[in-house]
Amino acid sequence: MKNFPFLSASQAVILLRVIVALLLIIHGVTRILHDGVGGFGGFLDSQGIPAGTVVAWGITLFEIAGGLLMALGRYTRWIAAAFALELTMGILLVHAKNGWFVVGGGSNGVEYSVLLITCMIVIAAQSKGRN
Repeated sequence: MKNFPFLSASQAVILLRVIVALLLIIHGVTRILHDGVGGFGGFLDSQGIPAGTVVAWGITLFEIAGGLLMALGRYTRWIAAAFALELTMGILLVHAKNGWFVVGGGSNGVEYSVLLITCMIVIAAQSKGRN
């Protein structure tokens, strides 16, 4: 594959992995800092998920710890697969009923999750699978 003017394909995948990991880390940290874990847990309870607050903390901590490991290039194939599963569950439980668009033509739809799942597939596919 021909190199982009200033990045090779492998460097571009590393950039994608690090940026996506940072997005997830920031998402988890912001949920903690703005007391969003309780609200997220309450929402999960309302969807019939047992121990919603415990699950919310698990997801939040995974976004932070998994994001850190992914940014460092550790266990990326497994972490990317787990994030893809988490995002798919988010689509099924929350976003699908809101349509495609996150903003503009709709609200809280699936488009961002679909993009992140696609990123996770690329990251997992390009992972060496060693760590």
